Amino acid sequence: MSMAKLDLYQIHKAEYATPRQPVLLRIAKAEYLEIAGRGKPGGEAFQQAIAALYGVAFTIKMASKFAGRDYGVCKLEGLWWVDSGHLFLTEPKDTWRWRLLIRTPDFIGKREVEAARRQLADKGKDPLCQQVELTSLTENQCVQTLHIGPYDGEPETVAQMEAFAAAQGWRFDGLHHEIYLSDPRRVAAEKLRTILRIPLARLE
Repeated sequence: MSMAKLDLYQIHKAEYATPRQPVLLRIAKAEYLEIAGRGKPGGEAFQQAIAALYGVAFTIKMASKFAGRDYGVCKLEGLWWVDSGHLFLTEPKDTWRWRLLIRTPDFIGKREVEAARRQLADKGKDPLCQQVELTSLTENQCVQTLHIGPYDGEPETVAQMEAFAAAQGWRFDGLHHEIYLSDPRRVAAEKLRTILRIPLARLE
């Protein structure tokens, strides 16, 4: 008899809403695997970081499955900003900073992450895997919408999110969060589907 596979998207379905118009959502604390870096998306450092992150994610998943607790590995997510504090989308891409994320079940802890890193090191895998860590993210009140199209077209969508939030008495107060529903290697730019989420604080 096959074991049931935990589906985090089904459990937290409301948090992964894909409305075509901005909505307000309350996002609960969540656990993620994370690797941080700097530079343009799609660049060499960015691609290497993704590979390292997924290497650790799948190593942990297989160990958990072997131990009797299977789950689906979640899609890539990212937090984006620039040191200047300005909207990162308007700044040169080589100055962008990012934290790449993969959501994990709450029963995955630091022990499992350290075991996966040791296993990958013993196999001579990319040393960048050693930079993957477990982190918690608490975003609380957010504005969220689905962006369809190329990533370079996001500023218009973000402007709509900001205007909607302001009309409800909120302002942006946190890192720009993207959840990648499409693989840009396989989907045309105009058909890319990306959830955009930005934490909020009450207007003064």
